[in-house]
Amino acid sequence: MQDLTHNIVVNNSIINAVKTAGANGTTVDLKGFEEATAIVDVGAEGDTLSGSIYFEISLEHSDDNSTFTDLVQADVINGTIAAGGIWLKLDGTTDGDPGTTGGDWQIGYVGGKRYLRLVLAKAGTHSNGTPISGVIVKSRPRVAPKSNTIHNA
Repeated sequence: MQDLTHNIVVNNSIINAVKTAGANGTTVDLKGFEEATAIVDVGAEGDTLSGSIYFEISLEHSDDNSTFTDLVQADVINGTIAAGGIWLKLDGTTDGDPGTTGGDWQIGYVGGKRYLRLVLAKAGTHSNGTPISGVIVKSRPRVAPKSNTIHNA
């Protein structure tokens, strides 16, 4: 019997903190894995998110860990990529509302490049901030078992 724990490795890309600004996440090296899933966890919004005050989260990938490009729809499963590689807009609407309790969102990556990272962008003034973190779960290892420890990329 196989278990999930020895077939995935979890890497932080966006370290959990109250965010008031945008930033590039830490790059995750996918060497030795066929797929990955990006998971973003958002706490209760500190500022009322709206059409003018929001966060966008996108994914970028690279062959060389130097030149990154935005993902396109063919690079993902179980989600939709918009222009600029954006797959999540936290703007207080139904699909992007962390509200008072927070929420989790995920998208699968099958783009085939070696390096992957989350990117957090913001619009408007975020005075109080919103807790946001993002991990990339590497899966379908070419050689298993793998350690199940969370790694900082």
